[in-house]
Amino acid sequence: MDERKFFIETVELFGPEVGRLISMMEYTMYTTLREVEGLTLQQLDTKVEGCDNSIGMLLLHMASVEEAFQIMTFGERDLTDEEWSRLESGIDLMGIDGNEAAFYVDRLAEVRKRTLELFAGVGDEWLDRQSPFGWDHRANHYFKWFHVFEDELNHRGQIRLIVKELKKRESN
Repeated sequence: MDERKFFIETVELFGPEVGRLISMMEYTMYTTLREVEGLTLQQLDTKVEGCDNSIGMLLLHMASVEEAFQIMTFGERDLTDEEWSRLESGIDLMGIDGNEAAFYVDRLAEVRKRTLELFAGVGDEWLDRQSPFGWDHRANHYFKWFHVFEDELNHRGQIRLIVKELKKRESN
């Protein structure tokens, strides 16, 4: 990120509202990736007391959720059985072990690249389009994409707690 990372602003190639949303999503991803820089495979796979998830599981979850929302919002449909089967372990935070940080970073980058390509094809008015959200609600696309990075922020907090505990263990 450049020195503009602390600005929520329009982004070239996108309308003003989409650009601001992208700006927030990119900063969120930037800070998430900073949290996991230099972590070992063992650190990525470790679970700590009070948290059922490893850092690797949380990173895969972030990528899987973003890809699912690509399908649901840009495709304006539910996931197919095949898509659900491919994304389920990440979405449901099921165990995944044995991957270096590059695996997760590459997966997040691949999904984000596609997200940006899809956002480049819509205008600001697309953000106001409404559709079902969950079983009993409706939401607009703006909220759904806010939810994507809100979820990432929540799990980044978990990552920070895990990293803190790992550092405490290593210092003892």
